Amino acid sequence: MLRVGLTGGLGSGKSMVARRLAELGAIVFSADEIGREMMQPGEPVYAAIVAHFGAGVVSPDGTLDRSALARIAFGNGSKDAGRLEELNAIVHPAVIARQNKLMDEVAARDANAVAIVESALIFETKFGGGYHKRFDRIIFVKTMEELRIARFVARAAGGKSLSDEERQALQTEAQRRIARQTETERNAVHCNYVLTNNGSIEQLQVQVDALWPVLKDAANQRID
Repeated sequence: MLRVGLTGGLGSGKSMVARRLAELGAIVFSADEIGREMMQPGEPVYAAIVAHFGAGVVSPDGTLDRSALARIAFGNGSKDAGRLEELNAIVHPAVIARQNKLMDEVAARDANAVAIVESALIFETKFGGGYHKRFDRIIFVKTMEELRIARFVARAAGGKSLSDEERQALQTEAQRRIARQTETERNAVHCNYVLTNNGSIEQLQVQVDALWPVLKDAANQRID
């Protein structure tokens, strides 16, 4: 089986790549979705987050207040570095362990499968023994920063009209998050495949479609 990491910075379009690869036949797992599941009430990760960061990160309905948690994690400006590493130390080990378990289950079912983990933090995380031990191949989705910011703002707006102040606040938030992902950008040179997403969805899809048989061939050559 071929174990593939799919990464790229905020707003790069890696989720679109993941969806297309799934349509082509890959087994795709989203690190974000796994993390959200583990952060639901009743889960050990949820309990650990609340115990560490306090009741202020809990919404009235008992779920995590993700906005409040994000403010704590990412900070509120250059003088407030935030506590992202503390959050990562709780979430990442559990999420990676779950990813590995899911990958092993796929390998047991189909030795020729292409199993993909979509994650923005493949290089950044200090847990799991390093990306080179977890994955056979890495795909990087490269996108101009101005497009990444625009996509983040559009996604956050959810189709609603934004005031100039709201738009500026979202742009600043996007820039802050992008600044924390420099490790991903720097390590793009170590990736096996780089997809460029500066154009249309169709242009990106052409690249993904061309990559798919390459991944299948690599999977067929392995004996996992």
